[in-house]
Amino acid sequence: MRVTSKGQVTIPRDLRETFGIGANTEVIFGIEGGKITIVPKDEINRLADRDRLDRFLAILDRLEGAGDLETNGDEMLALVKGR
Repeated sequence: MRVTSKGQVTIPRDLRETFGIGANTEVIFGIEGGKITIVPKDEINRLADRDRLDRFLAILDRLEGAGDLETNGDEMLALVKGR
């Protein structure tokens, strides 16, 4: 693959189809681990959502087993409400 004098390159069809890059799709270029990345602009939102979900799940994993199994739901509700 060659870059033109205008800095253009053709993304192979199989890659465009795989990653949902169609005609007039806006893309975002980035750098990850010293490599250039390209993703559809709408994919950035999905990636950010996935990242937030992964961080939330990691927090839940760290909290696993940290609760008091002797406390029932009514007692916990009273503690939360400050009664």
